[in-house]
Amino acid sequence: MHKAAAGGTLTDSMRMFNMGLEGGKPTDGKPGVQPEWFYKGDGSSLIGPGQPLPSPDFALDGSEEPEIAGIYVIDDEGRPRRLGFALGNEFSDHITERGNYLWLAHSKLRHASLGAELLVGELPADVRGTSKIVRNGETLWEKPFLSGEANMSHAIANLEHHHFKYGLFRRPGDVHVHFFGTATLSFADGVKTEEGDVFEVSAAPFTLPLRNPLQTVPGGEASVVPL
Repeated sequence: MHKAAAGGTLTDSMRMFNMGLEGGKPTDGKPGVQPEWFYKGDGSSLIGPGQPLPSPDFALDGSEEPEIAGIYVIDDEGRPRRLGFALGNEFSDHITERGNYLWLAHSKLRHASLGAELLVGELPADVRGTSKIVRNGETLWEKPFLSGEANMSHAIANLEHHHFKYGLFRRPGDVHVHFFGTATLSFADGVKTEEGDVFEVSAAPFTLPLRNPLQTVPGGEASVVPL
């Protein structure tokens, strides 16, 4: 999906990206092209600042994805209401994802972390932050990342529409966290994370960085037995 195809043919990734560039920010009030998205899990998959990011022992990789996340609650009438925005680390298994693009859904079934602050109101159009990995007290890798609509191929409203158009996601009382994506990964720079590495995500207008150490945990028993 992500590797260059022979003969100049566009990859699936590039076709999806181009669709967003061409139709992800409609100006006529109608929905734009739908984005690629995936399911991270339920609320048990979320952790807070300072808590370890658990990576199952069957994972091939556990790496950061610095992002902005939208936070929503579904009201009593089944209408999504945006509470605000937060810093996030969407954490993923990039080796599994790279093995076959059909494994993308598998690679994303990992925990994710959220920052301590909620930005109410609109997200600035141009968000500039820093993603960092600290190992044994020293910075192993550091790179800027961009977010906000000026740096996205889809409008936030378009992403929200294609999330909440499904009735399953408009159940009164539910809370949703929608990560908006990133283009900055230590994995892309050849970094292999290790147990104890600390991921740090920071970006204005948020004042508190989001830090989480990496921790390998047992994957659990998955064999099925008859009743």
